[in-house]
Amino acid sequence: MLYRNILEKLGKTPMVKIEPRDLGQINLYAKLEFYNPTGSVKDRAAFHILKKALKLNKINKDTSIIESSSGNFGVSLSAYCKEFGLKFYCVVDPQICTANEYLIKTLGAKMVKVTEPDENGGYLLNRIKKVKELLKKIPNSYWVNQYRNPYNSEAYRETLGKEICNELDEVDYAFLGVSSGGTITGVSQKIAEKFPMAKIIAVDMVGSVIFGGRPQKRYIPGIGSSMVPDILKDAHINEVITIDEASTIEMCHELLREHNLFIGGSSGSVFSAVKKYFSGKKFKKKPNVVVVFADRGDRYINTVYNEDWCDNFCQNNFKLKKL
Repeated sequence: MLYRNILEKLGKTPMVKIEPRDLGQINLYAKLEFYNPTGSVKDRAAFHILKKALKLNKINKDTSIIESSSGNFGVSLSAYCKEFGLKFYCVVDPQICTANEYLIKTLGAKMVKVTEPDENGGYLLNRIKKVKELLKKIPNSYWVNQYRNPYNSEAYRETLGKEICNELDEVDYAFLGVSSGGTITGVSQKIAEKFPMAKIIAVDMVGSVIFGGRPQKRYIPGIGSSMVPDILKDAHINEVITIDEASTIEMCHELLREHNLFIGGSSGSVFSAVKKYFSGKKFKKKPNVVVVFADRGDRYINTVYNEDWCDNFCQNNFKLKKL
């Protein structure tokens, strides 16, 4: 198919069956969201929110778009704001990976970096404060607010959720990482509608407060949060599994080594959660389990896939197998 530009090649990402040796009791399917134009699941929300806001006259060609992002959403909004001819202010923090920072700048966004940690040891709360400051200073500005904007979950309900439901005859379990909450809210709504007996498993990180955890410093962006997203009140969640960052790293390496999947940090967390959940479980009939792998591994080449960084971070909690 011929596209006018790459940003039109949105959605309809591949789903692949993965067969880990220690998960023979389930059928495991992974939706590979890094095949979206800028490399992550966030493209779906960026396009949908901007298009909807323009259609409803909530923004116009002179509006300045403002959003806080740990990386991927900033890249997506930078690309689609440029496509729609909109100015974009992206509020980030020091934990943004080098690749995402370069992409946001190169795509023409105005980057505002918060450098002071908040009371939880992260940067999200101070990024939000900076967003509110910019809203007061910049006339005709619009805060995307992925943590509350209903267009965020709507994007995933009508695209990613619908694709998953159309690609599988049955969904028994769905595992989704949680950060801003849009993906799991929208996807869970669609799966609950089509497969009401399916269980939705939310995957969170140690140090995240989303599901009542104790706040502490986290090093891998894209999963977990220092605040509870308002949008989650509309999600269908049956269980929550919390994963530590050492397990996340280990599973990222396993997926690359054994399945040729070069995936990002949150995907390693989701894969770890699947292993933890199904360990020791047996079924008369193999259940269909779907996972969403949100982004690709090149954004994490200096952290998750850097052996020196991993050795220092994990403090010998485990030894990474050589690829």
